[in-house]
Amino acid sequence: MSDEKKPKKKIFDFSTLSRVFSYAAPYKSRIYWSIALSILLAVLSPLRPFLIQVTINDYIRHGAAQAVIWMTIFQIVLLLAETIARFYFSFATAWLGQTVVRDLRVDVYKKILGLNLSQFDTTPIGTLTTRTINDIEAINDIFSDGLIPIIADLLSILSVLAFMFWTDWRLTLVCLAPFPFLLLATWLFKESVNKSFIRVRNAVAALNAFVQEHITGMAIVQAFAAEKREEKKFKKINREHRNANINAIFAYSVFFPFVEIILAISTGLLVYWGATRVYNLPYAEALGLSGKIVSFFLYLNLLFRPLRVMADKFNVLQMGMVASERVFRVMDNDDFIKTQGTYAPARMKGKVEFDKVFFAYTGDRYVLKNITFTMQPGQTIALVGHTGSGKTSIISLMNRLYQIQEGEIRIDDVRVEDYDLAALRRNIGVVLQDVFLFSGSVVDNITLRNDQISIEQVVAAAKLIGMHDFIMRLPGGYHYNVMERGSSLSLGQRQLLSFIRALLYDPSILILDEATSSVDTESEQLIQEAIDKLIAGRSSIIIAHRLSTIRKASQIIVLDKGEIREIGTHEQLLAKGGFYAKLHEMQFSKHATAERKAS
Repeated sequence: MSDEKKPKKKIFDFSTLSRVFSYAAPYKSRIYWSIALSILLAVLSPLRPFLIQVTINDYIRHGAAQAVIWMTIFQIVLLLAETIARFYFSFATAWLGQTVVRDLRVDVYKKILGLNLSQFDTTPIGTLTTRTINDIEAINDIFSDGLIPIIADLLSILSVLAFMFWTDWRLTLVCLAPFPFLLLATWLFKESVNKSFIRVRNAVAALNAFVQEHITGMAIVQAFAAEKREEKKFKKINREHRNANINAIFAYSVFFPFVEIILAISTGLLVYWGATRVYNLPYAEALGLSGKIVSFFLYLNLLFRPLRVMADKFNVLQMGMVASERVFRVMDNDDFIKTQGTYAPARMKGKVEFDKVFFAYTGDRYVLKNITFTMQPGQTIALVGHTGSGKTSIISLMNRLYQIQEGEIRIDDVRVEDYDLAALRRNIGVVLQDVFLFSGSVVDNITLRNDQISIEQVVAAAKLIGMHDFIMRLPGGYHYNVMERGSSLSLGQRQLLSFIRALLYDPSILILDEATSSVDTESEQLIQEAIDKLIAGRSSIIIAHRLSTIRKASQIIVLDKGEIREIGTHEQLLAKGGFYAKLHEMQFSKHATAERKAS
């Protein structure tokens, strides 16, 4: 999902356009209704100038006052009918565009939800936000201001030209003499604005990515006094956005006055042609010719009205097509879990086997090499090792957040690939080191807005972990808004809430990834007591830097640079005097030194 590409030289890709319109297929009646209205408007538009010509030539010329009144009333009715038809045409195209956007946005978000985590490791969040919001919104313009309105304008132009040539083809050619200059200006305007719009879209994506990333990491920016540097970077991106918009504004500022000049020249030619003929004619014939001149003046305005915006609408269509290509690149991304079984047990026994597993996030740069171990049901396994040794990668593979390259992972003697993905992940509870809380209430974050979980179950889980009293002290209790990312709570409190979440879902296999690293001694004691209750009779995998928290583990797996160095109990590994013993000695000597300094 790489970022922006240069626009294609061809007008637009019909395959992409047909794919966009496939989302409008369920609403064919609206498309047919829009096309019918566009045809009706094309017929109605030139009727009024024609009727005015008839009124002047046939009624005013002969003094038929009563007929003039009735013709005027008929034209007013015709104008009202055209206004109503134009309203329904605009509403129908806008409704169609917004409905397609709604359906497409749901599909894109559903697609994003199913992508492998590796996509989010390499793609800026702001870019995906742009795809889901800005680019999809641009697709709406294909319907409301793009293809269908362009077709309607073309039909209107052809209809007006047909009436003009039918009335007087020589006068029509005289009035259209400046048109080659208009066509050239329109083409230059289209190219200029198209390039500017591409730059604007690129700048918008860059702005979204930059702002999203830096607001999320604002604590780091401020902690390292990097505000000025980041402000300069933002100004540079924002300047590019401004310049792109200014270029587009400049093109509009030149084009629209030029169109008015061409219209003025055409009108001048019309007036000159009429003046050279009316001057020596008798009154009755001059009045008849005046009807033709008046109708042609109105025809020219009807002709230039869509031409003024035609190039702009064509650019809108092109931008909608560019946005469509970007959105469909997300839809066509095949980096998702392709193989998924159907085995969906209500509950697992908890046996876990890694058999010669190799895994790399990218290419052949393996972060796990030949990982082999077995955890029996009800056992507790601890994973220890230096940062980057592969501990978190192991647990990420168990619930298939990533796909292994070699080997096999089995749970209850069934390959993880053969499990239904939802059933697999439902049976594996995870408490991560980096706790993420969504904007919403405490109970929403604990239940993840699952309506099937009652408030009584939430309270019971909170009491088990010893968090009930703390939650009740919050304003609103369980309905207290934790704000975005849980910013109104401390790290320890967020960790405890995530632990309640894992308790509530009662998983068959529990994974604790540095679950006590962000809490103080008192909170850690509360969690440790709850862990003892929770892991009783349940398969558990614990990742911890604090070796004191894993002494009760059935076996400890020591990892180094993606490989298993040692496996055994706490006592066995200490007696062995190997890698684990060194880690233990190093950690506790540091603690002893820290305590001496503190005293």
